[in-house]
Amino acid sequence: MPDEPAKPAENPVVLDQAAIDQLLAQETAPKKAVFHADGTLGDGTTAPKVEPYDFRTPVFLTEIELRRLRLLHEDFIRYLAARLSLFLRMEVGLKMSKLTTLTYFKFTDSIPNPTHLCLFKIDPLHGVGILDVNPRLALTIADRMLGGRGHSVKTERYLTEIEIALLEDVVGMILQEWCTPWKNEMELRPSIIGHENNGRFLQTSPKDAVVLALSIEASLGDCSEQIQIGLPYYTIEPLVRKMQARRQKDTTSADVVTKRVSWQPVFDHITVPVRAEWEVFRTSLREVASLRVGDVIEFPPTLIDNARILLNGIPKFVGKVGLDSDHVTVQVTRNLPTPDQHANPIG
Repeated sequence: MPDEPAKPAENPVVLDQAAIDQLLAQETAPKKAVFHADGTLGDGTTAPKVEPYDFRTPVFLTEIELRRLRLLHEDFIRYLAARLSLFLRMEVGLKMSKLTTLTYFKFTDSIPNPTHLCLFKIDPLHGVGILDVNPRLALTIADRMLGGRGHSVKTERYLTEIEIALLEDVVGMILQEWCTPWKNEMELRPSIIGHENNGRFLQTSPKDAVVLALSIEASLGDCSEQIQIGLPYYTIEPLVRKMQARRQKDTTSADVVTKRVSWQPVFDHITVPVRAEWEVFRTSLREVASLRVGDVIEFPPTLIDNARILLNGIPKFVGKVGLDSDHVTVQVTRNLPTPDQHANPIG
């Protein structure tokens, strides 16, 4: 029996070119394979969110950590400016221009030439830090320490041994002030281990090591130059971890205290007897027994300022007695430190 011809659809669906391209794109789009932490292959529908990561320029500090470090270094710069002003007997202006993370190669490559570099170590941390001082600023500081007026030195040259020895006093102050804000985390002891004049020859860290770079605009008289401090991330990592742990502990403690003193709705309908009383004076039982109608008892003037407020019979507050329209009121003024000790009042 010959096959019957197919009947055309009653309501044919007409697709435009855009719908056809969309269907083709869905069929031909490659599905990304995502492996889970246990080694299993995901189907792509329930896979976790995958974000790109640049291994060449990794980010070890979050925005919150950088913000905390920025606040800490702002305090460091403020105290350092005051200390240098006293030491040089001249106003020294310091201002943070940049605090960021970059690779060791980029940090050393950005150091100008000529310059003066101080290599330092901070015990008990590991690694070597770099302090870059512009030669003009270094020569101006040395001139001021030798009794000069602190005018900017126009020449740019390498420092002599005498000038380096004079500058070490200032570098020691900078390092000490940098360690001071971390005293809550760890006791730090800075020391200078060497001097260099070209950053491209430094090999204190691997080229791809991450460095926390701090740039400071320093002004002394008419001299305005830059100071840079570079510390490898593995050097400050123990400090950052301790700072995070302490912040988390403080936050947890604050949450516990807040939860402990928070008001519960179940307390709304509990009634507590409240009574205000005061102690007039002490007298003998014979004098009390001899009191008659019409007798007058004199109250001291300070009595209305020292009324005791009792909650369920226990003294808790001290208040001041007054009048509100035709009602007697008591205003709470302070807490009682020892509510369990109170005398029998007469009120």
